[in-house]
Amino acid sequence: MALSKIADARELSDQELVDRIATIKLQLFELRMKQATRQEVKPHQFKHARHELAQLMTVTQERSLHAVTVNK
Repeated sequence: MALSKIADARELSDQELVDRIATIKLQLFELRMKQATRQEVKPHQFKHARHELAQLMTVTQERSLHAVTVNK
């Protein structure tokens, strides 16, 4: 499975971004719980989730900075 592209994240609305960030954070929590309880976890799932979370948070930050500079 290939890593997601940031262009895909930029196409999402603000509410979709917030929802997706919450989903990814929950997914990371569940992966950590599985790992802590010695259940089978595929290590690359951590990388993919963290990568997508970083992209979504970057887009959120870009939008908030853009809103501040436009309002000046």
